[in-house]
Amino acid sequence: MTEPAVRSGRPRVASRAELERVGFALFEGQGFDRTTIDDIAASAGIGRRTFFRYFASKNDLVWGDFEEQLVRLRSLLASAPPGMPLMDALRDAVIEFNRFDTHVVPWHRRRMELILTVPALRADSTLRYRSWRALITEFVAERTGQPVTAPEPRLIGHLALATSITAYELWLDDDSADIATLLDSLFRRLATGFRDEPGRRS
Repeated sequence: MTEPAVRSGRPRVASRAELERVGFALFEGQGFDRTTIDDIAASAGIGRRTFFRYFASKNDLVWGDFEEQLVRLRSLLASAPPGMPLMDALRDAVIEFNRFDTHVVPWHRRRMELILTVPALRADSTLRYRSWRALITEFVAERTGQPVTAPEPRLIGHLALATSITAYELWLDDDSADIATLLDSLFRRLATGFRDEPGRRS
């Protein structure tokens, strides 16, 4: 059975990135919850079945190529020099993982705003964040010679995730902020264990 032709005033989308742009425009105009897959497909000039060739769900459209990005993060962690201090290596990898070309930054900001503010997406983030955190935990375990179930690798995995989310929340609060700078600052604070500094109130 062939998919019914979809008529639209705009050209059919030809890539995941284009379909994301259509979806984001609809989310901005009518809200994430009120936008349906049928709305996105119709606006993109494709059928519902074609949408599912690109994304498994509306949530997946927002997250983009997350699984491919995890492969990139694993590669960045693996390429850290063996002699580099653990937290320096982790900080550098996370910063590089979150570095984007200038023209991509506005789209990434919209993506993260949706992920961090839309209840349905926040709930969906649990499994994805778990995968991200697992890579950090494995990296720490390998560097320290501990099993992944040991307290230190697991703790650093959780703290790295919390630090990254905090950086993104601060970034979304300030249009002039730079995400790499925020990540660098917060991960350095994490590495010091938040020790009291002269002149700083506790």
